[in-house]
Amino acid sequence: MRIRVAVKAVVSGAVVLSALAVPVVAQAAERTSASTKLRSFASDGSRTVRPNDSLGNTKFSNSVVNGGKDIVLGTSGTKSVVVTYTATDQNGVALTEAFLWQGTDSSTTDGITGGLGTDDDPSCTETATQGVYKCKAVFNIHPATDMKDNGVAGTWKLFLGAWDLYANASYNDDVTTAAIKKAATLTADATPEPVKKGRTITVTGKLARANWSTGKYAGYVSQPVKLQFRKKGSSTYTTLKTVKTNSTGVLKTTTKATVDGYYRYSFAGTATTAAATAPGDFVDVR
Repeated sequence: MRIRVAVKAVVSGAVVLSALAVPVVAQAAERTSASTKLRSFASDGSRTVRPNDSLGNTKFSNSVVNGGKDIVLGTSGTKSVVVTYTATDQNGVALTEAFLWQGTDSSTTDGITGGLGTDDDPSCTETATQGVYKCKAVFNIHPATDMKDNGVAGTWKLFLGAWDLYANASYNDDVTTAAIKKAATLTADATPEPVKKGRTITVTGKLARANWSTGKYAGYVSQPVKLQFRKKGSSTYTTLKTVKTNSTGVLKTTTKATVDGYYRYSFAGTATTAAATAPGDFVDVR
């Protein structure tokens, strides 16, 4: 993911907002990476702000990432993540910047282990209350490139920065947090089918999750998964037992067939991996 480094003028063209931003290389083939720009924004030599502190007069509030839901990424395609927030500054807000980042210190090279930026500057509109702006940023995340060797699944922080109409900079590197998780897939297959009443059936399946480094899905090892059953005509699944995946993510267990119905596996998810549920597999009991 790339982020545009904007050079803008406000107040009758007298103020260049990029004065405190990363310098722009004219007609550069590659734009500044999110991590580099974030670090540059937060490491001005005149600042003595500790990590997780805020700087400046612009205050950020009401921040919501992805509608409050986890950001789930597979291995391909694009995931558009909307971030909304309020920026308040009595000197006005000319421009804001937004980053999702992971690490311990946004101002140092070693302190940032992952960074994501926006393709375009966030849009901000002043409300009926002077100095209060409603803002929106859109992160277009490409897991095949943006997540390859860039941070890990889990908790990410929202960094927001702003310039007022007099080119004074502000930022807060821990406005809120969001969970970026790996997508998971799950299958279930009950055999034999049909089966005689009271006989044993075997339910197999596999739990896999996205690997951003390889661009493929790989078996998720040693994870608890629930085997569930729904009687034909019912809309409710009941948990029969919990099964753990083996060294390749495969699931296998047995149960007795008593009535017609659907068998499925259900995975609750973890701090790094999204929940997944297999489609129900129908078994006809005769």
